[in-house]
Amino acid sequence: MSSQTLQLAAQQLAAQLASTKSLHPTQQWLTAFMSTQKATTPLPALTQTALFRLLSSDITTSLTADAAYCLPADVHNVNIKERRLQGPIVLQLLGLEDMSKSRWEQVEAIEALERGEGTKGREIIRITAADNDDGSGGSLNKGGGPHKLSLQDACGTRVYGIELKDINGVGLDMSIGCKMVLKNAIVARGVILMEPANTTILGGKIEALHKAWKEHRKAELKAAIEASERTA
Repeated sequence: MSSQTLQLAAQQLAAQLASTKSLHPTQQWLTAFMSTQKATTPLPALTQTALFRLLSSDITTSLTADAAYCLPADVHNVNIKERRLQGPIVLQLLGLEDMSKSRWEQVEAIEALERGEGTKGREIIRITAADNDDGSGGSLNKGGGPHKLSLQDACGTRVYGIELKDINGVGLDMSIGCKMVLKNAIVARGVILMEPANTTILGGKIEALHKAWKEHRKAELKAAIEASERTA
């Protein structure tokens, strides 16, 4: 692409990503991405490719770390009883816990996913790549909840969120690195209160983080089980 064409296409792409997905990639990310694309690629196809790559990226390096798109720096302040985040704010998943399940049940759920199994209601099914290729949990393994989520914004700020009502796409089979958009959400004493009205799952996965989390989480749960058995 010529420099002028490249600049125009990048501007159109940035506008499209912001208006449809609330994603604001950095200029550096946009320049690197556009340098790999053909000048004849139509905007819809360009947007889809960019979206896929952004959802697979670490947002602390790919998205603009602007205060307007990030959590408040003091979001963890437990002395603030309640405040509302207008958003939209894009967050990525760093960890997940089903608060309704025992440690053993969580280990069993992780192992079932490792075998490629999931559940729909009481039925055990095989999960194919097409069932879960967007990184969100969908309806698979949705029987539990509420879930506690460890989240991070583009500025690197980490915070916990609690699922007050079932959110489509939130479950133990979510991928670490999954992206979501928060709008008009309440933060109560440093914890985000999440529900379908304020949380939209975009999907995605950071492969290295996902693999590391699964291995660490399973080992952590088993160690806790063994420790409780020794003290019982």
